[in-house]
Amino acid sequence: MSRQFFTAGLSTTDPLVADALAAEDRRQRSSLELIASENIVSRAVLEALGHAMTNKTLEGYPGSRFHGGGEHVDTVETAAIERARTLFGARYVNVQPHSGTQANQAVFFTLVRPGDRILSLDLAAGGHLSHGARPNLSGRWFEAHHYTVRRDTGRIDYDQVEAQAQEVRPRLLIAGGSAYPREIDFARMRAIADAVGAYFLVDMAHIAGLVAGGVHPSPVPHADIVTGTTTKTLRGPRGGLILSRDDTWARKLQSAVFPGVQGSLHSQILAAKAVCLGEALQPAFRDYASAVCANARALAATLAERGITIVSGGTDTHIVLLDFSGRGVTGQQVQDTLAAAGITSNKNPVPFDAPRPSEWVGVRLGTGAITTRGLGEAETTRLGTMIADLVDALIAGDTADAVASARAEVDTLCERFPLYG
Repeated sequence: MSRQFFTAGLSTTDPLVADALAAEDRRQRSSLELIASENIVSRAVLEALGHAMTNKTLEGYPGSRFHGGGEHVDTVETAAIERARTLFGARYVNVQPHSGTQANQAVFFTLVRPGDRILSLDLAAGGHLSHGARPNLSGRWFEAHHYTVRRDTGRIDYDQVEAQAQEVRPRLLIAGGSAYPREIDFARMRAIADAVGAYFLVDMAHIAGLVAGGVHPSPVPHADIVTGTTTKTLRGPRGGLILSRDDTWARKLQSAVFPGVQGSLHSQILAAKAVCLGEALQPAFRDYASAVCANARALAATLAERGITIVSGGTDTHIVLLDFSGRGVTGQQVQDTLAAAGITSNKNPVPFDAPRPSEWVGVRLGTGAITTRGLGEAETTRLGTMIADLVDALIAGDTADAVASARAEVDTLCERFPLYG
């Protein structure tokens, strides 16, 4: 093997990929990220992700591997497990799932069988594909039923959920999703599950960092099993978590992850998970989580004052969901207009929206990444005004001046709050 294999850099060996990575770096530095499922990892997490530990193949769990040479991976996986236990007050932790969806699949593998009934939040009301949506494998494996939110409030009606659960008699009740901006009453959902003899799963992928930071109620004391991700508000690498308040399902969950739904683990990701979980144990993380929610409230209030409909009337989390129904624009058009000004967002369904993405009238915003970057309530309020100006210009049919003005302000904010030095 040529020594060049170990010494040549990316720009030499693959200019196409090197150029794409450089362009992505420039994009992130010069834009403000408002996609609720994204965040910005620390330099330490980046170092772990790029480590040669990626070369190590392992299967199994610490102390019981199917390959030799895994002692250092054992160290980082054990650290990630112990840190997650402390952070979330969980007795059982599995940090191996490659994603939140695969964490959910492992729970399904443990608790339900193909054809069983599951009951989860409707996708348009803020649920998640992996909770039984038809296009997803979970929607094909199980008889999926969905509860929704009230038309007048945009919030979950727990009496309605209870009535539906009594009718459906699901094997598994699921709470959590990807675009529900309000706190969920986990204790009430637990009682509903118990009343119909269902297991209770909470997917806290979006709120994991808020739970860790003590600004959102924890589902761990209430659910049979909790899944989550280390991305999003926990601002770590891409990957999943499984937690439980006791060891009831430990053995089955271990085998459900491996060999049930996954093969070998991603060693360098485990190291990065350990790093981000360690960061979340620091006192500064509580300040961060509190600031995320404060920024979300400021953003929602600013947009509402400008006449933009906020689903559920506000937010308890990092998510602010905008509803443009009746305004003559689609979520895609709003997303594209914001992007032209350097503000990244994503179109999203709102409750009772059209089934086709091209017709969705919602836009989902989130404050995790801008808070990591350093923006506070003053800057977030100004950002909300910029977004409202862009929307008004879009509705009026002439966005050129508004885009140019917002782009200049975004550039200034990006210079004030730079990434990675």
